Amino acid sequence: MYYAVTIATLVTMALALARALMGPTVYDRVLSVNMFGTKTVLLLSVIAFLGGRPDFLDLALAYALINFIGVLAVLEFFKSRAVRRELERSEPGTER
Repeated sequence: MYYAVTIATLVTMALALARALMGPTVYDRVLSVNMFGTKTVLLLSVIAFLGGRPDFLDLALAYALINFIGVLAVLEFFKSRAVRRELERSEPGTER
């Protein structure tokens, strides 16, 4: 059963990676990268259980925190970039 979970997790990771490459918008790509990170945490947890290595769970938790903070940082970057572009368009004398 655990091998089936591992294979299913790897398949969903591949699908998330494909979605990240094909996503029509930036937010689709960020969402798929976040899902890829979440599946990585799940895969690390399953490997930790199968290998009898509970120290891998600490790595999985650390990766989950890094994934969460990284996604928030990327979303904030794109949000501020959109605001800057909107301000540049609305300033008089900057039309192209």
